Amino acid sequence: MHVLATAGHVDHGKSTLVRRLTGMEPDRLAEEQRRGLTVDLGFAWIEIDGTVLAFVDVPGHERFVPNMLAGVGPVAAAVFVVAADEGWQAQSSEHLAALDAFGVRHGLLVVTKADRADPRPVAAAARDRLAATTLGDVPAVAVSGRTGEGFDELRARLVALARRLPQPDADADVRLWIDRVFTVRGAGTVVTGTLGAGRLATGDELVLSGSGRRVVVRGLQSLGRSRDTVTAVARVAVNLRGVDRDELRRGEALLTPGAWHGTAEVDVRVRGDKAAELHRELVLHLGAAAVPCRVRPLGTDTARLTLRVALPVRAGDIGVLRDPGEHRVPAGAEVLDPSPPPLRRRGAARARARELDEHDAAAAYVRRHRVVAVRELAALGFAPAGARLGRWAVDEEVLAGLPRQAGERFAAWSAAEPLAAGMPVEALRRDLGIPAELVPEVLTGTGLEVRDGLVRKPGVDAELPEPVARAVARIERRLAEEPFHAPEADDLAALGLGPRELAAAERAGRLIRLTDTVVLAAGALEMAARELARLDLPFTVSDARRAWHTTRRVAVPLLERLDAEGVTHRRPDGTRVLRQGG
Repeated sequence: MHVLATAGHVDHGKSTLVRRLTGMEPDRLAEEQRRGLTVDLGFAWIEIDGTVLAFVDVPGHERFVPNMLAGVGPVAAAVFVVAADEGWQAQSSEHLAALDAFGVRHGLLVVTKADRADPRPVAAAARDRLAATTLGDVPAVAVSGRTGEGFDELRARLVALARRLPQPDADADVRLWIDRVFTVRGAGTVVTGTLGAGRLATGDELVLSGSGRRVVVRGLQSLGRSRDTVTAVARVAVNLRGVDRDELRRGEALLTPGAWHGTAEVDVRVRGDKAAELHRELVLHLGAAAVPCRVRPLGTDTARLTLRVALPVRAGDIGVLRDPGEHRVPAGAEVLDPSPPPLRRRGAARARARELDEHDAAAAYVRRHRVVAVRELAALGFAPAGARLGRWAVDEEVLAGLPRQAGERFAAWSAAEPLAAGMPVEALRRDLGIPAELVPEVLTGTGLEVRDGLVRKPGVDAELPEPVARAVARIERRLAEEPFHAPEADDLAALGLGPRELAAAERAGRLIRLTDTVVLAAGALEMAARELARLDLPFTVSDARRAWHTTRRVAVPLLERLDAEGVTHRRPDGTRVLRQGG
């Protein structure tokens, strides 16, 4: 399907044109039919030579221009209508300004009521006006809704226009701007919108942009038929489960969960009036949303918009700034950065304008944040930037300096904590300001590794500080004479060997800790097993104590350690045996 918006002055025949083409009535609301003008958005469709065209028939009356903008925003092409007997009018200019501000590049000029006046001068003048905008040099066709003159050529022109339109991304994240909300008896809440990218299916769970509430797609309709799946581009009606009509409003969007970033502040490039000439209070029209905003000029054509309501915005989105007081569209606005930095210092606005002019916004965003999830960049509409490490994008300058910083932080930690087994990964991560999963990547080539949640030198056990090494040596000499005569707690304290020092000695392979205060020399377990092998089986704790010439203070934890190592096995009656191979 290709979706086209009609545009043009009130009563120039837009609805008549759509009605004659499609055989459908676009003016659906009772008020519209009664008053003879399109107050809200109307929709109709037709298939021509296998090409499906859906028309968003937008209002032309001055009071309803905001509704027109809601219809023009989500579509890529426009059918611009000018009546032959009246020519260019006030709303013609405003509609064209909106199309130009939105950056619409595909269109067709249709001169209606050709049976009432010569359409050629009107067509020539209108084409000149359109050529000065993003629409460029568009083809023109003259028609008469009363006689049917020119409709064969119009159909051919419409098919040619549709074939020039860009192909949508069917796998993109869904952002369906809601332009109508109503209730259908027996079905419940229904919203409509133009699906510009992605696909919808019954059963899909979506998020409402305004409240963050989860809703489920109960049913879908497109082109008047129920569908299980609808793929962009399409006009679609979505029956929602889990939300009442009163909880929805035009301008909200149905979103793929977790894929969009809601923001109330954006940096934009304006096209039209210069940034400094814009009124400070305007209305931003984006998709079907119309949100009051405050304009802060940054540079000649850049500005910061502070929105009264947060919107799901991505870099590259194009909206229009409308001045409701002057009834005009002074500028279009292309989003450069949907998550800009604060402007706190004097001169920050000028500096920000230079950054937007001179640097890629995505790279600048990564540079500000150092490390950014790739998914976050996608949610902001940014192309990949920086160096890619797994699911993270890292500023290249930051990445180049991280190994050196990691080495410095580790050296400082080791100097401050000489008895530590290593630096906790969390401590290094916090110092470097990076996710924990990137620490191993950063340590590549530094001579450091991550093991058991600690950063340490690979294959190197903790070296003991000289005072600790001397104290451990004294213990080792005593144990060499009496291997199972563990020093008392007071002896260890007198030597300055507390729990941290003993733990470091154990990591260094110098001592074995049976408890916090019971230590033996390295190799004591093997020696203990050899002594037990001489006993009759099974043996008791007392048998082991006598074999080792020690006390229960040592024998009990030593046997428990041998049990844990699989050397001995404790039986239900409290006696023990050596395991096979023990």
